Amino acid sequence: MKHVFNKGTNDNKPTLLLLHGTGGNELDLLPIAGMIDEKASVLSVRGNVLENGMPRFFRRLAEGVFDIEDLIFRTKELNEFLDEAAVKYGFDRHNVIAVGYSNGANIAASLLFHYQNALKGAILHHPMVPRKGIELPDLTGTPVFIAAGTNDPICPPSESEELQSLLEKANAKVELHWENRGHQLTLQEVEAAAQWYRGL
Repeated sequence: MKHVFNKGTNDNKPTLLLLHGTGGNELDLLPIAGMIDEKASVLSVRGNVLENGMPRFFRRLAEGVFDIEDLIFRTKELNEFLDEAAVKYGFDRHNVIAVGYSNGANIAASLLFHYQNALKGAILHHPMVPRKGIELPDLTGTPVFIAAGTNDPICPPSESEELQSLLEKANAKVELHWENRGHQLTLQEVEAAAQWYRGL
């Protein structure tokens, strides 16, 4: 997978896994990583799927309708890439916190839904429920921050609440943060995520 890795100055810090939104790339969220933890290592990945020339992490059939088969395949691919990257770059595979926006937040949530130890925690900006009707792994104590917009046309508030509920049923520790905005990634929600992260 196309990516950039920036080694941090403190090996005890988590490695931040950055996952962009549709049409983004591996450089998009680098400024956000600095706001969350400037001492942490950063692994920023580009999605392997193209939709009308725009990078994504998995295919969709329509707006808000995921190609589940591709989602499962791409989630496995990303999980295996993390295993390989941890060996290549020498970071702790069990100390990875995802920071995803939109499509990137969806693939991060999918990692949580499918693999018990894929992530130590996650910051999800405007995520949707990746899959319905499956049993999640035991996520006891896994901290998850969800940032959502009350007027988000792509990801309605009920979607964020359902994701929170499903993660909490799997024993994750979820904080849901609301912005009175749409689907855009706001400075306020990044600052709220950074504050949440500092409390871990």
